[in-house]
Amino acid sequence: MVKVEIVEEKDEQRNSPYASTSSSRTGSTDSLSSVESDVSVDESLFDRVAALVDIVPPSTRHSIASKVSKTASAVKKTGKVVGNLVWIVTTSALLVVLPLALVLEDDAKLAAQEREMLEQQQGAQMLAGGPSIPDPQQPPRGVVPPGF
Repeated sequence: MVKVEIVEEKDEQRNSPYASTSSSRTGSTDSLSSVESDVSVDESLFDRVAALVDIVPPSTRHSIASKVSKTASAVKKTGKVVGNLVWIVTTSALLVVLPLALVLEDDAKLAAQEREMLEQQQGAQMLAGGPSIPDPQQPPRGVVPPGF
């Protein structure tokens, strides 16, 4: 349980932007906008977060710090493992898959060249009027001597 104690204001606190000029403790004549305008704008976000040290208890700060540390450590380890896996996959691809792809491409080029040469030979035979491709419907004739 928390014990609340009322402390009388001193003259030094009268200069504070949060000090009330009213004698009543329940009411204030200063509006929120006038209090905000009196606050120094030189205060950075880091200064505001650093001021939270007084508000947050040490056990909670330690708990938060340990969780952040554990999370950072886990992210670092995960990044290292992922980096190693990417390295393994990349080097395997360069050493195994790339030469295989090059060989398959060369084989495809050779097959295309052979087809092209065969088509050229067939086109030249047709132009020359030479024997064309035999018709599978006709029975093959044996060797026939000239004149028969």
